[in-house]
Amino acid sequence: MQADSTFSVTSFEPTEYTSPIQTGLDVGYTYMTKTFTGDIEGTSRTQFTSAFSQETGVGTYLAMESFEGSIGGRRGTFNFAHMATTDGAERSHHQLVVVPTSGTGDLAGISGTGELLVDADGTHRLRLDVEFAGN
Repeated sequence: MQADSTFSVTSFEPTEYTSPIQTGLDVGYTYMTKTFTGDIEGTSRTQFTSAFSQETGVGTYLAMESFEGSIGGRRGTFNFAHMATTDGAERSHHQLVVVPTSGTGDLAGISGTGELLVDADGTHRLRLDVEFAGN
């Protein structure tokens, strides 16, 4: 099953973090809350870390999300992890995977992959290609 949605960040909470190892990019850690609409409806809480330059827009992020809501009318919760790199203009090396055995409720048995996309107008999208064990 393929599911598409748009999402917005409703809360962005950077934390104080200083790496004991200094590199060419600052490392940061943030908590985010997102709201999804479309085939995927609900909210997520995200643990987000990055090595990123505010000045050049170059960097890489890693994130773990805990989602609560519905996909195609199936309600429950699950986790997904994702990452991407940007060279300041284009995103690359993006990956997204549903965490095995993390689904609950009607989303129990969920597995799959997906992608986060950013349209030219700044709209953020989540696209999932998922299956449900035993269904």
